[in-house]
Amino acid sequence: MTTEQDIFDQASSQLQTIEPKMRHVFDTVVIVDDAIELGKTQYGRRRIRPGKGGVFKGERLNGVVLSGTNWFVTRPDHIGEFNVRLTLQTDDDALIYMESRGIYKFPREVGPKIADGTAAHTDYYLREHTEFETAAEQYAWLNAIVAVGTGWHHSRAVGMSIYELL
Repeated sequence: MTTEQDIFDQASSQLQTIEPKMRHVFDTVVIVDDAIELGKTQYGRRRIRPGKGGVFKGERLNGVVLSGTNWFVTRPDHIGEFNVRLTLQTDDDALIYMESRGIYKFPREVGPKIADGTAAHTDYYLREHTEFETAAEQYAWLNAIVAVGTGWHHSRAVGMSIYELL
């Protein structure tokens, strides 16, 4: 009869660490409009930042950001959660839907530097995971990848570097 200890021992003997590898997809920057302050909700302070457009550039695809919005909430524990949705148009006129969700946190003293654009991206933590959706055959590979990224933010622009997790 197999015991829980036997199962644990067998599983433990098979543990292994697999170091992830990544491939750069693109960098993007979106110019943002003034925040729409929804106020303090049951989830925290909610703000909505409409995008005014932008660009993205990478080895495998480039183009412009046609539209987008960032839904952002500062939770009661002072950690930010964001959901960014963008419509991308590649240089060869393909359309791609992009949705990123992530976490944003920083020390209080860094807040004013973020607002005036003088904070370095290393002064705070902005990490996300991204999903893509497209009907364009040449970019169908985007529909089947796991993507993660790191980003930066200041009062008028938001940027991200997106990587495919291999």
